[in-house]
Amino acid sequence: MDVLPTLDSVDAVVTDPPYGIKQDKGFGGFGGFGKPIKRNVYAGTWDQQRPSQEIFNQILLSAKNCVIFGGNYFTDLLPVGRHWFVWDKRNTMPSFSDCELAWSNIDKKSVKLLTYEYNGLLGRREERVHPTQKPYEVMRWCIEKLPKPSDVILDPFMGSGTTGVACAKMGREFIGIEKDAKYFDIACERIRDAYRQPDLFVPQPIAI
Repeated sequence: MDVLPTLDSVDAVVTDPPYGIKQDKGFGGFGGFGKPIKRNVYAGTWDQQRPSQEIFNQILLSAKNCVIFGGNYFTDLLPVGRHWFVWDKRNTMPSFSDCELAWSNIDKKSVKLLTYEYNGLLGRREERVHPTQKPYEVMRWCIEKLPKPSDVILDPFMGSGTTGVACAKMGREFIGIEKDAKYFDIACERIRDAYRQPDLFVPQPIAI
């Protein structure tokens, strides 16, 4: 709420806010052959409450097109959405959600589905430094689905910076906001690394 009002309008918001379901300490789970996966112990209590109506209003003013993960937790705070994004996680554990939903205000009436496994051994393709970290491929897919042009992307709940990493590799400009200093530093380093190793076939913005 301190930073958003100071920014110029951007092309799109792609973000994954706290859902308010008290998962700030991470998730359990199982890997190959049913062996439990040991998760890191994460600091902070950021998932105790979901964002307020005021924050969502400010987000919607920041860009014409918005994609907000956890949309099913915010249906009373967001307008009716007709163009939902569904990430099928191909979960092997019945106690976990089979998919995650992202609300959007994109002016389309279709629902889009991405199947991308992120559990067990396949879930270790990326180092997880945040308890609710989204895979790079999922955030890249969301950005690809945005109406064109969408050259400047904002994530007001940056976390570990996966949206920024996707923007860097796709040649998009990125603005990230994160109030936790530890995760802010992690995100900045991940995004810097992504800008240093861009997709050679994608025109790159100038990193500032």
